[in-house]
This record gives sequence, structure tokens and C-alpha cells, in this order.
Amino acid sequence: MSRTLYVVLAAGGSAALMLGALGFQYIGEMPPCKLCYWQRYPHVAAIAIGVLALLITGRALPALGALAALSTAAIGAYHSGVERMWWEGPSSCSSGSVTGMSAQDLMSQIMAAPLVRCDEVPWELFTLSMASWNMLASVALAALWFMALKRS
Repeated sequence: MSRTLYVVLAAGGSAALMLGALGFQYIGEMPPCKLCYWQRYPHVAAIAIGVLALLITGRALPALGALAALSTAAIGAYHSGVERMWWEGPSSCSSGSVTGMSAQDLMSQIMAAPLVRCDEVPWELFTLSMASWNMLASVALAALWFMALKRS
């Protein structure tokens, strides 16, 4: 396959994942959490990089596309760990421990909690959350970017 086809597949894959995320958000009425938004930014960058890579030859843009794909994969892996309670997420979108809290402190924590939490799984398929699927898909997209880089 040619460099151009790999770039189109990689950037198109990011575009498809973004459309899927927006579909879940607006059609499925599943608003994203903070970490979900963080996963979207590298996909937007990969789409823009893909457009530029179709216009400009060289190795830099496919390398940046791969970096963008690996960035969202890393954020997806981190988010998956937060969802599975392997580690704590950002305090701005996860619940903290309630051990030893007074009723007033607990009520303050509840009232300050975001509407969409990062440590809850709103949807899953084959026991994998959207964050996990994003991670896997993004690793595949990074492989496509690396193939484009190899053909450059």
C-alpha cells in the first residue's frame, strides 16, 4: 500500500472514532467525562496532521500522527485503569475515599462531585469500556501511521 493510503486510513480512523464518540454523546445521551475529552484532543490533532500529510511529503507528519495516536492510546489506558479502580483518577472527575469522613465532609464531597465521573463505565462491549476500545483502536491507528512513516 502507498503512504497516502496509510495516511487516509489512519486519519480517517481518528475521524471515525471522533464521530463515534460524538454519536454516543449526542444520540446515545452519554456525556463525556474529563478524561474522555482528553482522549479526543489527539484524535483531532491526528485528523489535522492527516490533512497536512496529504499535502506535504516527508517523515515528520506521519511521525507526529503516530505520536498523536499513541497519546490518545496512553490516555485511554490511564482512563481504563481509573474505571477499573486500579489507580485514582484526577480528583476533579473521580470520587475520593469516604473512610473516616464526617457527614458534613461527605455532603461537601457529594455536592462538589462532577456530573460525569471518570471512574464509572457508562457503556461496555465484551467487558471493555469505551476508553479501553479507544486504546486498542488507537494502537492500531499508530501502526498505520508507522506504516505511512516507513513508506515516506
